[in-house]
Amino acid sequence: MKALILAGGRGKRLDELSSSKNKCMIMVNGRPLIENSLDYASNTDINEIIIVVGYRAEEIINTYGIKYKNKRLKYVIQPEQRGLVHAMECAKETISGDDFLLLLGDEISVNSKHQEMINEFKKNDIFAICGILWVDDKNLIKKTYTLVQDNENTIYRLVEKPHNPLNNYMGTGNCIFKNEIFNYIDFTPIHHIRKEKEFPDLLQCAIDDGKVVKSFIISDKYINVNSPEDIIIAENFKK
Repeated sequence: MKALILAGGRGKRLDELSSSKNKCMIMVNGRPLIENSLDYASNTDINEIIIVVGYRAEEIINTYGIKYKNKRLKYVIQPEQRGLVHAMECAKETISGDDFLLLLGDEISVNSKHQEMINEFKKNDIFAICGILWVDDKNLIKKTYTLVQDNENTIYRLVEKPHNPLNNYMGTGNCIFKNEIFNYIDFTPIHHIRKEKEFPDLLQCAIDDGKVVKSFIISDKYINVNSPEDIIIAENFKK
């Protein structure tokens, strides 16, 4: 298994903070944002981390080189910023047939359990597992995605950025996939508003094809940093 970190976007909602800097290199709690995901991957038994870079790619490549802690690093260029599914597709050849842990380069979790999620994935031999958490404030879910599942944590439906979340489960960018997930990219529809293929829609294609996708409580707190307000929330995590 490999780890795949997506760090190719500009992050326009961060305004001047990302105008001259890769979004994932913005300092949060005294360190570049991407180092959180690098640490999550480094604290597992995965031995190779692939980073998809695009906007100001050299900033990440020159900072981290070919190794982070005890893990080998490789880089993939996303020539156009066309969303997460396109970024995943760019890394298909480099992943070279392996299953993989997906992480986003702009997220922070508290008390994360990535190795435990990997163990659960391997033990049950399932197609994919989505890292989620239970939140009291449903407004947080409107920024990510929600899901419908049964009592055995089998997911049947995912909804991207729901206007009215059906429950208190909030999806994150932390997921594990069988390599065959790439087979469903061509079947994933392009979102009519955002004009790109959406991550939950990719997974829904696999679910609709009969693949078993489970959920896993990945952390106590989570934030995907997309705005100056999100940075404040993330910094308060440590207090």
